[in-house]
Amino acid sequence: MRPGITLDTGALIALERKEKRIRAVLAAAKSRGLVVTAPAVAVIEWWRGAPMQSAILRQLSFEPTSEQIAKLAGDALASVRHATPIDAAVMASAALRGDMVYTSDMDDMHRLQAFFPSVRLFRATGS
Repeated sequence: MRPGITLDTGALIALERKEKRIRAVLAAAKSRGLVVTAPAVAVIEWWRGAPMQSAILRQLSFEPTSEQIAKLAGDALASVRHATPIDAAVMASAALRGDMVYTSDMDDMHRLQAFFPSVRLFRATGS
């Protein structure tokens, strides 16, 4: 399987707010046939049932949290100080697929990148 893109909660929020950068990323990914994944844990943090959220989620591949993801995220939490379970699960999800992660929280994800060095990080918002 070809590596794709994983969105964290901040990237989902940016899509909902129609921010240019992440919308361009999503359009480019779709045109290249890349899979854009929303891990279940990020959806839990973001979801409030708004119609726009449903429309966004239909454009993405939804990934349940498997035992493998949960254990890998737990290992990361044991290794990385001040990491959150949701961020660790997003990074574990991306690492298992070889995906890059789009995030609005570069600082927290950079800390986790020490445990997941193969995951490339990109800003979901801003210039």
